[in-house]
Amino acid sequence: MKYPYFPGCTLYTKAKKLDDAGRECSLRLGFELDELPDWTCCGATFPLVNDYHIAMSGPTRILADTKDQGGDKLVTLCSVCFNVLKRTNHVMRTDEERRDKITDFIERDYHGETEVLHYLQVLRDEIGFDTLKEKVGKPLEGLKVACYYGCLLLRPVKEIGLDNMENPSIFEDFIRALGAEPVEFPFKIECCGAFQTVHSMDVATRCSRDILNSARNNGADLVTTTCPLCQFNLDDRQPEIQKSESDFATIPVVYFTQLLALALEMSAADLGFERNLIDPLPVLRAKGVISD
Repeated sequence: MKYPYFPGCTLYTKAKKLDDAGRECSLRLGFELDELPDWTCCGATFPLVNDYHIAMSGPTRILADTKDQGGDKLVTLCSVCFNVLKRTNHVMRTDEERRDKITDFIERDYHGETEVLHYLQVLRDEIGFDTLKEKVGKPLEGLKVACYYGCLLLRPVKEIGLDNMENPSIFEDFIRALGAEPVEFPFKIECCGAFQTVHSMDVATRCSRDILNSARNNGADLVTTTCPLCQFNLDDRQPEIQKSESDFATIPVVYFTQLLALALEMSAADLGFERNLIDPLPVLRAKGVISD
């Protein structure tokens, strides 16, 4: 089965390892991510002002392109892109006045026909976590994983509709299917402050510290995420946290597709772990997930 696929800008640069692993794993699981031709940036931020229509022209064009090319579903890996595309589609389906202004501006006929899916949603709802479990060749047994949702994968719940906003389980169920143990921690749906990195680094550092300490203190060996901004922020902030807190213990932050790839017997050497600031390989070796 082929799914129209929107990678987004970051997955061609800083988050290429998220993209590469996701594409290869899909083939091993029996489906294909068919990248949209001539796609453009989604804008990376959903406009919070109702009359800022120009900001939705880009994501609406992406959704209309999917429809015009015969696709009724569009898959993305990035939480940021998923949030922007999903919320834009909600406006196209529910707000006639805003839809008319945007579609008139971009000269397209689109009424929200495309269904936006996150990759995790494809695994849960279309492949099935039971089927995924059957295809795991190298269960990640013994590895304790903190599933970090962040603020964009779930909210606002009426527009996103992926899972329970306060008590989600899709990420933990995915980790169980891989044979690892999900670790509950109270900061799993809190914001990491990534959007404050440029204007207020202190806020981003403090938010990241609280999330990482919560994961570590609840027994996690590593943190996993679906979001390139979260992965970068949580990984990159750790040396700064160490400067101010001598007892801070670093913890690796990896993409969920990298764990999926390990469980599907891809080589760790092909998964770009060398790009992580906090090296996950020692933990993966210590837990027997990979060997030297």
